[in-house]
Amino acid sequence: MKHIYLNLKRFDVPVELGGVNRLAPVADWGRTVVESTQEGLKQYDPAGVEFVQFLPEAHLLSAEAALCEDSPVVLGSQGVFRENTAVGGNFGAFTTNRPASIVKALGCGATLIGHCEERNDKKGILAEAGVVDAAAVNRLLNREIKCAVSAGLRVVYCIGETSEEQPQWQQVLGEQLSVGLDGVDRSKVVIAYEPVWSIGPGKTPAGKDYITMIARFVKEQTGGMDVVYGGGLKADNAAMLASIEEIDGGLIALTRFAGEIGFYPDEYLEIIRLYLGK
Repeated sequence: MKHIYLNLKRFDVPVELGGVNRLAPVADWGRTVVESTQEGLKQYDPAGVEFVQFLPEAHLLSAEAALCEDSPVVLGSQGVFRENTAVGGNFGAFTTNRPASIVKALGCGATLIGHCEERNDKKGILAEAGVVDAAAVNRLLNREIKCAVSAGLRVVYCIGETSEEQPQWQQVLGEQLSVGLDGVDRSKVVIAYEPVWSIGPGKTPAGKDYITMIARFVKEQTGGMDVVYGGGLKADNAAMLASIEEIDGGLIALTRFAGEIGFYPDEYLEIIRLYLGK
């Protein structure tokens, strides 16, 4: 099974407010994303590839309403809270947070956990308290994964090393896997590898040999779990990533990185065509 994930981050913010949304008015944005992509994805065998689109929570209802009866699109949330509602338990005292139960009720089938931006946020909060503890971040993410799986969501669990951590990448990634997946039903989880050290303007992208090495390591550590490339599946690396046997898909975000940067549905579909070869 191949996995093509779309992380739409905060691509809903209009250009005039500092964002990259040239696609649609904010109220119509989630619906437009789905309507502009689901027909083009129907040509692919659903038994061989899944398409999950992770949207900001505010857009899930309009996106869900836009799904046609046989849509190949699975909706996902960009995270869940580490605690959940429960009959006879907490009824929802989670102000500003996303319990997995409501994510499921809003129409999601999956969620994204441990993205490098989420990890940075948790590290930053700990740093304000004078704490530097990567293991604590991994433990919090483990609780999120368990909540998501318990609610019936599939999980994309992101791991990755920074430039400072790269000399110890085996230890760093090994702990992210062992702690993050502790006690988890791994059949419900796909691993996304983010080479954080190589992501961003002016940085050298991770090459085929490095990505292959990491994917093999992850499969060895996890007993063969599916691994996707989370450093950005793009038009210019689609063929290279498709040639790596150990890589089972990729994470798409921006589709255009120069000029009017942003997410464009036609370019998203073209990246998928380049990766899947049709």
